[in-house]
Amino acid sequence: MAELQINTTQNVNINFTTASVGERILAYGIDIVIKIAYAVIIFQLVFKLFGINEWLEDYDMWSQIAIVVLFLLPTFFYSLLLEALLDGQTIGKRLLKIKVVKIDGYQASFADYVTRWFFRIIDTNMLSGVIALIMIVSNSKNQRIGDIAAGTAVISIKNRITIDHTILENISEDYVPAYPSVIKLSDNDARIIKETFITAKKTRDHATLLKLKAKIEEVTGTKSVHNDTHSYIDKILKDYNYYTQNM
Repeated sequence: MAELQINTTQNVNINFTTASVGERILAYGIDIVIKIAYAVIIFQLVFKLFGINEWLEDYDMWSQIAIVVLFLLPTFFYSLLLEALLDGQTIGKRLLKIKVVKIDGYQASFADYVTRWFFRIIDTNMLSGVIALIMIVSNSKNQRIGDIAAGTAVISIKNRITIDHTILENISEDYVPAYPSVIKLSDNDARIIKETFITAKKTRDHATLLKLKAKIEEVTGTKSVHNDTHSYIDKILKDYNYYTQNM
């Protein structure tokens, strides 16, 4: 598995783990089983139950083929429709907790899913998927040809990224900042402060919190007006988000 860094629309870099070859093959296998099950239900139950088999005998071969293809259309468009409806997932991908995402940080569009679906002709239908396998293994972002063409990748969401993993903070619309000079910090500074702050709080490392507070005051030129270190650092992070998001 490889690491994939996505720059979000808030200009925040988030690291994801790409789905492994095994996960993708297993998800694909589950989807194949679902499509086969659908075909079996159509031919063994629907056709026989409603006597469509006998009805087809009155038509020529090409008409029979056209009618059968019509009933099987959902299997042809299965991955395209489900990925578009389930935000980059088929049933197989959902069970394996993997999904399709854009590598530029934007939401994948229907056109992106169409591109991925179209290139399945080359990736998975030709040579029984050998081409897709070779591309995924040899590509640094584990992309098949369809992913490269669409600018997408398949990632694992087993360890879903939350706001705690980024420099983002939840702030209300009527938020009032207290430390304007936090703009002296960089995104990397804010990330390090937040990661250190979270770790120190969990381990109750008061010495590290005091050192962190002193360093922030030194870099930003601020002086804490809060009664405790926790409140000061938390305010610094929220102020940083407020000013950088409204600049």
